[in-house]
Amino acid sequence: NSTLSVNDSAPIWQDLPGVDGKKHSLADLDPQKPVIVIFTCNSCDVATDYEDRIIAFSEKHQDEAVVVAICASAKPADALPRLQERAEQKKFPYPYLFDKSQAIGQAYGANFTPEFFLLSPGKPDQRRILYMGAMDDSTYADRVKSNYLEPALAAALNGEAPAIKETAPRGCRIKYPRPKQR
Repeated sequence: NSTLSVNDSAPIWQDLPGVDGKKHSLADLDPQKPVIVIFTCNSCDVATDYEDRIIAFSEKHQDEAVVVAICASAKPADALPRLQERAEQKKFPYPYLFDKSQAIGQAYGANFTPEFFLLSPGKPDQRRILYMGAMDDSTYADRVKSNYLEPALAAALNGEAPAIKETAPRGCRIKYPRPKQR
């Protein structure tokens, strides 16, 4: 990640629209729990292939961590009404937010879908990046040999630093506007 490093302050978001019709902010989340922020979308086959794993992870850890999905894609298939349809179809047990401006995705340096960020517990201005990258080592669920997110969360819950702090995310590229050349 060329934008953030492990132990950096986690970028704060406010008033992102969710598929539930409400506005969501990092400050709304339980400060006692670690947060897993997942940049994902509807239009990427890799991201949609991970949905069942993300749902299972969220349900398994619902009492000890908060999972939040954010879509920073500008593709038509990733517009808020399409996200709402997908969330209803899949029954996501976590908030699914829409970053229309792409500012939050850029602040996190998220470049792929899915891309995972584990944040420490704390108030929004105290949260730090503990882990970032891939959930595991294979886009195919039946070929996973190493899970990165599970042990990172276990370490965080024990007040320890994860053994593996960063991995290369895989998936579809998030397209951001290019800075204009002068």
